[in-house]
Amino acid sequence: MYLLDATCEIPLHIQLYEALKHDITTTLAIGSKLPSIRKISQEYRISKNTVESAYSQLYAEGYIESRPKSGYYVADADFNPLGKPATPEATDTPALTYRYNFYPVRLSKEVFPLKLWKRLYNRAIDNTLDFGAYSDPQGEFGLRAEIARYLTELRGVRCDASHIIVTGAFIDAMSMIADILRPTHPHFAIEHPGYHIARKVFAHRLYDITPIGVDENGLLIDELSASDARIVYITPSHQYPTGVAMPITNRLKLLAWAKENDGYIIEDDYDSELTYRSRPIPSLQGLDSSERVIYIGTFAKALSPALRVGYIVLPTHLMDRYRSFHGTFSRVSLMTQKTLELFMREGHWERHLRRVRNLNRKKHDMMKQALIKYLGDSILILSEGGGLSINIRPTSDIDYDLLRKYAEEAGIKLYFAKEYCGGEWDAIRMGFGGFEMEEIEPAVRAFAEVWGKAIK
Repeated sequence: MYLLDATCEIPLHIQLYEALKHDITTTLAIGSKLPSIRKISQEYRISKNTVESAYSQLYAEGYIESRPKSGYYVADADFNPLGKPATPEATDTPALTYRYNFYPVRLSKEVFPLKLWKRLYNRAIDNTLDFGAYSDPQGEFGLRAEIARYLTELRGVRCDASHIIVTGAFIDAMSMIADILRPTHPHFAIEHPGYHIARKVFAHRLYDITPIGVDENGLLIDELSASDARIVYITPSHQYPTGVAMPITNRLKLLAWAKENDGYIIEDDYDSELTYRSRPIPSLQGLDSSERVIYIGTFAKALSPALRVGYIVLPTHLMDRYRSFHGTFSRVSLMTQKTLELFMREGHWERHLRRVRNLNRKKHDMMKQALIKYLGDSILILSEGGGLSINIRPTSDIDYDLLRKYAEEAGIKLYFAKEYCGGEWDAIRMGFGGFEMEEIEPAVRAFAEVWGKAIK
């Protein structure tokens, strides 16, 4: 029996996810069948969408597997789900804590405008809100209108409030799109290397999946054309993980492919707000005159990943399909939506973006200078100038296992692209967003010490 509290600030799908994960990692045996989505929905009186979101996250992280026409089962993963968790032996050695964590997609705590958010939150609570009714499943109209205004003015997206669906961030958005397109477009293509979570969401829904190569101009369109896929997921403005941008000629070719093949392009505007060398590249969707681009974005990179708010810009002719699959319950709490609406309507969002962009530009430049200063010719900088990390690769042979070992011993947490994007392409992702300015040079200096010991 799980204790789910609808009044808690933590969303219900996260509460359920954490409860199920605890059971999987401590009690349930490998191969155990989990209750059906319908059963949990009925037993706990929560929506099927809530249960689906929890199961989708567990699937994406590898805790469970889906068996066609059978259900969900505990996966054969590298945890010990047999019996009760063993009591750890007493030890005088404290748990490892990291001095420096180069997490590539993190903002520092001080970036979030907490005082302003609290003030707007208190203003948003008034007697016009109806807490006795379900809110608009597509998202509050005021927030959708503000998102549409922002996307139109600053990202060149063609949309209005009627095209916007407010979602619970990336996985939620991709799950909705996968459900909408599955009946007519069961073959999915994705950049390779590419974002592993996007692939897992579509694999979870039993799509046929084709990886498509990437070069210095982004997705290989000829390779896509030769495949059977009629949906493609891309990050055209800042390809994940290589960082390359798709030029206008290739964007037009891709749009022509979609139009000629009754296809759809899922444009993930990854890191669009955080560019440091030039103006942000306008969206691919803004070039689309045939409504073949489904545009997605989130507030995770520039505002807060903890809020779990994103959005989809859906073509008009797909709105009825959306309503038949997911148009029942709102995905984001009413108060979060109303607070964000005020935040955007009063101009705080644009001011916040300028502040975050300027701050992270300084961190980016400081990280790059420190990498050059302490690692010099021993590294090749593969991508920089945007996002929250700089990708590097050694210029000579290096023992990655030793590098990980020495880094752990030194209290340094590293992240490797290959672990998250598949394929042979690899790089070390030197995240700077989570550091304070004064921490960056000491962090790189400490990294350089273990780097030197791992070079062959």
